Order: sequence, then structure tokens, then C-alpha cells
Amino acid sequence: MEIAFWIIAITCIVSALLVVGVKNIFHSSLWLILCFLSVAGVFLLLSADFLAAVQILIYIGAISVLIILAIMLTREVQRGNLTNKLKIPALVVVTALGGVMTYMLISSNWTSSDAPAPSTTTPGLAEMLFGSDGFGLGVLITGVILLVAIIGAIVLVRDK
Repeated sequence: MEIAFWIIAITCIVSALLVVGVKNIFHSSLWLILCFLSVAGVFLLLSADFLAAVQILIYIGAISVLIILAIMLTREVQRGNLTNKLKIPALVVVTALGGVMTYMLISSNWTSSDAPAPSTTTPGLAEMLFGSDGFGLGVLITGVILLVAIIGAIVLVRDK
């Protein structure tokens, strides 16, 4: 389990660095998808299967596809920003933030819990949302509002 975590963590860090380091914005969005997938893998290792599914569906399935679609619809995206004068200040800020985070990581007292991890989180989440004291009505109303918004969008864009 520890080896899997380190493989996923290194993949996540490397892909996140490549998101900001690659010059081609389309390749950057592909590295972002790999980073999101790595985060979903960490959620799976933590037995948070619902969060992993949400990560894959929302971030990879929706956000990343939206970013790639926006890149494809944007003209002259290959030319990029040729005159960026903020490289040195950005490097200073990133180095300072990295130093602060490294100091916090080293100086923190990391204790581990002896409690066993739950086998799955989905039934507990379902009970909290839809149980007798849950938010079933709120979730239902939110679903109806989203359905009305989708139907309204379809009516607005369809050909007459």
C-alpha cells in the first residue's frame, strides 16, 4: 500500500509540475488530467471511494473536457505569451512559499491514528444525505432546479 502511495504521489507531483512547465497549453491540459487522476488514486488509497468517483466524474470528465474544448476553440493558441516579464518575481514568490511549506512540514508534529479505516464511505454519506435527519428534500430540490436549467438551456439553443 505504501509503494502504491509513493508511485501515485510522485506521478501527481511530476504531472503538476509539467502542467505549469510545458509550453504547449494542450499538453498542459493533458498533464492536468493525469494530475486529477492521481488525486483520485490517493482518494482510493484513503478508502474514500465516493470522493474518487466525484474527482473522476467532475474534474476529469467535465472540467478537463471543458478546458480542452476551450483550447480547441481558441484561435492562435500556439503563439502563446511571448513577452512575460514576471518570471523573476514569480520565481521569488514560489521559492518563498515553498520554503514556508517546507518549514511547516518539518516543524509539525505528525501523529498517526490507530483507529482502523472504514471499509467504505459511501453508505455513511448516503445515510447523512438521505437519512431521517438528512438533506433529502434539499438534494431533491437542487436536482429539480438543475433539470429546469438544463431544459431551459436546450430550449434556448435549439433551432427553430
